Amino acid sequence: MKWTYSLTMPLQYTEGSVGATVDSQVDYLSDDIMMNPEKRVFPDFDVTRLLGTVFEPTQGCRVCILTDFDDPQRWMKDFAFLDTDEGAFGVQKNAVKHFYQPFIDGVMDKLGMSGGEMYAYYSTCGSNLDMKDDVFDSAGNHLSLDDDIYKKYDIVLCITDWSATAPLTAKCKEFGFRGATMHGMNDIILGSGLAVDYNQVAADAEKMRAAMTKADSIEVDFTLEDGRVLTAWLGLDGQEAQKSQGLCKGLEPDVANLPAGEVYFVPTDARGEFPMKYDDGTLGVLTVTDRNIVKSSLIEGNQATIDAHNARLADDAMTGTIGELGFGTQVLPVSYSDIQDEKVIGTCHLATGRDDHLGGDIIPDMFKIHENSTHDDILFAPHKTPNFNISEVRMNKAGGTEIIIENFRPSEFVKNAMRS
Repeated sequence: MKWTYSLTMPLQYTEGSVGATVDSQVDYLSDDIMMNPEKRVFPDFDVTRLLGTVFEPTQGCRVCILTDFDDPQRWMKDFAFLDTDEGAFGVQKNAVKHFYQPFIDGVMDKLGMSGGEMYAYYSTCGSNLDMKDDVFDSAGNHLSLDDDIYKKYDIVLCITDWSATAPLTAKCKEFGFRGATMHGMNDIILGSGLAVDYNQVAADAEKMRAAMTKADSIEVDFTLEDGRVLTAWLGLDGQEAQKSQGLCKGLEPDVANLPAGEVYFVPTDARGEFPMKYDDGTLGVLTVTDRNIVKSSLIEGNQATIDAHNARLADDAMTGTIGELGFGTQVLPVSYSDIQDEKVIGTCHLATGRDDHLGGDIIPDMFKIHENSTHDDILFAPHKTPNFNISEVRMNKAGGTEIIIENFRPSEFVKNAMRS
């Protein structure tokens, strides 16, 4: 048995929607579109529009592109990765097709930018792990990220397999550049989440942020296939909600995570239980005490997967610390890449590990080894976790309670806030 939805089916991407006239803000935030998001259409992707909107002003800026490989010198030299079989290095090839080549073909001139070079560094093989300083240009030269990239460029675009938002956020504050991280970029994301108007995305994120800010706590009910209901409680202590809006304007150092469209908190406490679907399909129940996952218990699947997680928690308890609670604010198609899918309205996600890039207190030095200091999102969405339902999310604020999500769809409270 799998959960099924009628009006709440996840949005599926179709080629026919791309290139149509973009719908108005009123249309895509209508009840009909939010409950039937497959009806939304998007404009063609336009790198000039994206960068001009996100980074305005761009005049006089020097820009570069970073990507990642296990063997960056081999694959970056003479763009050797472009000669590989179809399906290999899809993100890196998209970086060339939709950013590097258009830069050469006149986009930099339109935006008043210079540079446009592409470089590759060693894959971190972990979400938001700090990168090695080694980086290579297209001639195979060995360079330094600190000395040859961060010091010399005003805008750094990181189009990679592994997320680099946390380390790049720290580096931008140290060196003064602006940037954007776009890991996992695929054709669906290019035709939807990166094709939208980011001024509108920012406005929508602010509406939801304003509706949820200063919440005291959030409760999430998960209904399993056997009828059990698990509840996770997250303490927020009335903190200001934050937003991922996608804009990085002005000259202040900052990094945008694209696609954007999210409201998030850094929990101060957490307790209860929530389900987890592991990469191999195993389902477990995670028990949380004092903001930390303390154990995993098998629902179905591979007991060895559960045992491995419990061993990791026992070896380095920081890997189970809850560092983020986030809610999507955009009407977008399922891309099968979490960077976009966590931005879909009606979904929520938790994250374990480092949260210093979000203003939190969990830093890489707290982990037993460097490889453990990741920021790992746990996304709850119909296509990702069909074995359980988010039956309800409740926000407790100023003595009252508002429903935020019902059955993976935004509540009336949220829809009204977004249309305000």
